[in-house]
Amino acid sequence: MDVRQEDFSLNNNNRIDVTQQEVDQMKLRGYNEDLLPKTQDKRNMSWKNYFTLWMGSVHNIPNYTAVGGFLFLGLSPINIIFAIILSSLAVAALMVFNGKAGAKYGIPFSMHLRATYGNKGAKLPGFLRGVIAAIAWFGLQNFTASLALLILIGKIWPGFLTLGGDFNFFGIGLPGLIAFTIFWAINVAIGLGGGAILNKFTAILNPLIYVVFIGMAIWAVIVGGGIGNILAYRPPVESVQNNSAILVYFMIINSVLAVWAGPGASVADFTQNAKSERDQKFGQTASLLVAYVIFAFSSVFILIGGSIHYGIEEWNVLNIVNKWDSLPVVMLCIVVLLMTTISTNATGNIVPAAYQLAALFPKKINYRKGVVIAGIISYIIMPWKLMENSESIFTFLNMIGAVLGPVIGVMLAQYYFVAKQKIDLNQLYMDDTKDNKNNQYYGVNKPAYIATIIALVVSMLGQFIPSLHIISSLSFLVGCGLSFVIYLVLKRQSIQN
Repeated sequence: MDVRQEDFSLNNNNRIDVTQQEVDQMKLRGYNEDLLPKTQDKRNMSWKNYFTLWMGSVHNIPNYTAVGGFLFLGLSPINIIFAIILSSLAVAALMVFNGKAGAKYGIPFSMHLRATYGNKGAKLPGFLRGVIAAIAWFGLQNFTASLALLILIGKIWPGFLTLGGDFNFFGIGLPGLIAFTIFWAINVAIGLGGGAILNKFTAILNPLIYVVFIGMAIWAVIVGGGIGNILAYRPPVESVQNNSAILVYFMIINSVLAVWAGPGASVADFTQNAKSERDQKFGQTASLLVAYVIFAFSSVFILIGGSIHYGIEEWNVLNIVNKWDSLPVVMLCIVVLLMTTISTNATGNIVPAAYQLAALFPKKINYRKGVVIAGIISYIIMPWKLMENSESIFTFLNMIGAVLGPVIGVMLAQYYFVAKQKIDLNQLYMDDTKDNKNNQYYGVNKPAYIATIIALVVSMLGQFIPSLHIISSLSFLVGCGLSFVIYLVLKRQSIQN
């Protein structure tokens, strides 16, 4: 018997559950296990799981590097702290609102895209998120964290840092290449383990985060002369940009949103497992708010306190840790930094990359094969090339925001204002062997494509036209907002016509 939309109804948890029989029917249409809606027995993530899910994704090395850049935008340290906390609320809103479709219908990101762009139209935005953005970011995260692993190995075995002599592999020495390969392999292994391994991993990680980063912040306050001295700190005048306070707040919010653009787009891959809408809503909001409050204070205190203590400007947390004399303390801090990066890489990069590869080639690639393929690509693109200068990570984040902001804007507009939070699962999981021209999800949603492309082009202009550099600094906000408005206007016009 065919699956009918009228057979589905909201349960007490504000979600629509499909039976195993209905899922089996969808499977007969050619969809692999990773693309099917979750049945009730598989939707087992409570608010506690969501609370721990993102905690480890905040305290990573690139995020600390970004805060070092924030200190030169013209705001005082206390304003930077407030801006980061405000950013966490913006990220939480993004994750909760864009995650509602996954929580309600149990569908993954790839099917959420199909409900927005059409079964053929979903391939390009899926490729941008799951292949281009996720794999590139996966490789870059691996490389930045491998620098921490290199410090750790060097502290334990100093001779390791001289291995290979003048050996150079496209810009990286042998010790760096070995450290990168080891950390890359660990991340791929975690990705292969999937959500079950990730939940156990984050349960171990999160208590350590509180201990290590709060401890580092206390150390920084002590050696930095107290909280008042840290909050009164100002970088050299000649190195500080002359921006209005309101603009800097938006620049910081944009940067933090750009960091989360990938997970924000594909959050349905995680919310599809929610026990209820409340679980994903409360869990994600609490997770991001608590994590970013700790991060806002610890990052500013550690970077400024360390700079005051050592008498030089140290805007890289690894350089500060590397100056410590106590090997056990160095080992503990670096291990936690490595673990947070693994958590970030798994939830935000390798998992969605694998799912998208499976969605692009459903008959040839499943989730585990997708992990392997994504991992191999992330290695051969030589991500150390993306970090050859200090501005690289900010340029990369602005590009990610410009690419994914428009996609997210269209997704939100479609689900909440066009579809009115309703998705026809029977039509969504169409039989590709039949005539589907009357199916609402068939083909390409042209207004969605037009809105996405226009917003993407506009938000990228700042990268190529110096006079429009401000657009680049607000790429996510500009792209998301513009695509949202354009799409609704185009849909209204198409209905009127």
